[in-house]
Amino acid sequence: MTTTPPGPNDPVRLFLIAGEHSGDALGAKLIAALRTRLGDRLVLAGVGGTEMERQGGFTSDFPLSDVAVMGPLSILRHLPRIVRRVYTTVDSALRFAPHAVVIIDSPEFTHPIAKRIRKRRPDIPIVDYVSPSVWAWRPGRARKMRPYVDHILGLLPFEPDVHARLGGPLCSYVGHALSERIEWLDALDPAPLAKRLGLDPKRPVVVVLPGSRSSEVGRLMEPFGDTLRILAERGPAPEVIVPCVPHVHALIERLRRGWPVRPHIVEDEEDKFRAFKLARAALAASGTVTLELALAGTPTVVAYRVDPLAAPFLRRMIKAPTTVLANLVLGENAIPEFHQERSSPENLANSIEPLLKDTPQRRAQLAQLARIPGLMHIESGSPSEAAADIVLDYALKRRMPA
Repeated sequence: MTTTPPGPNDPVRLFLIAGEHSGDALGAKLIAALRTRLGDRLVLAGVGGTEMERQGGFTSDFPLSDVAVMGPLSILRHLPRIVRRVYTTVDSALRFAPHAVVIIDSPEFTHPIAKRIRKRRPDIPIVDYVSPSVWAWRPGRARKMRPYVDHILGLLPFEPDVHARLGGPLCSYVGHALSERIEWLDALDPAPLAKRLGLDPKRPVVVVLPGSRSSEVGRLMEPFGDTLRILAERGPAPEVIVPCVPHVHALIERLRRGWPVRPHIVEDEEDKFRAFKLARAALAASGTVTLELALAGTPTVVAYRVDPLAAPFLRRMIKAPTTVLANLVLGENAIPEFHQERSSPENLANSIEPLLKDTPQRRAQLAQLARIPGLMHIESGSPSEAAADIVLDYALKRRMPA
């Protein structure tokens, strides 16, 4: 059985599959861009969260919480339910007979689905929105994706070259959602936050980001606190702002009690970016936030710690010269990073202290960060619009450019 390509006025059926909340946010923007192009012709089904459903015309087959689990132990604990959801999603997609399938991030959940759809219905195009981190670890995954993924929509500008080198599927850089916020960020006034928090203008501001997962926060709060103690001893003691997501707020509040300074904890998204603009420097866990800081032009030092039992395994698996996304975009390690035992308070303090003053280290990092908006630029439109155009090329069976 094959799906007949839609005619000029026919409905266009798309099956979208997100496996966690960040994918839900991307899926929502993709739906909005698709709706602009197709209007009432767009017919949707699949798996997603509240943001995708808020766009209208989409109802998830089951709650995203059924599969949105993180970490090997959590996945193992919920594996029977996740496996059931994989099979029910495949069956649902085949009943829907879409003109294209879009899997959105969460490769542990979405890729087994894509493989099974391809096996049973090889005529249905499959687009992967967000490349797995093949540039960081398990590079062999790129070549293994070719049989069941037709096109990857990359969020980072270096990803098309990586997949070409590794023998992966065709990959196009569509842009990162963060790049849509550059003009907004440039215009954002940080002064209201400084006034509300009562910041002392004579003290440097350090923004501290210990992560969005409880495990990250639990491992980094103590060394980050000891780093602040060293900075305070060398003087002057910094003003500290800790942006956080709600589900780790209580943990941060409890663990910060050993810190030498009382931090200002903020949850609002705009306040987070205002804090970035107020900060002389940032101390951050490795992750997407390093790209946010880079786009804000905030000099940064990165640290990361994993469970000591997992550390030797990860050292063998990770192939990238850096884990900092901003460094990968730049092609050089402009932002210092420290992992495991190297992320000692002394190392962190020695790296962040020069960034608080007008030093060659600060000027050099600022010059590199200023390059990132240009490197992440896309020719026209927004990332979600670029993604929508490629998805529709496949759904409408138009020939893709080589």
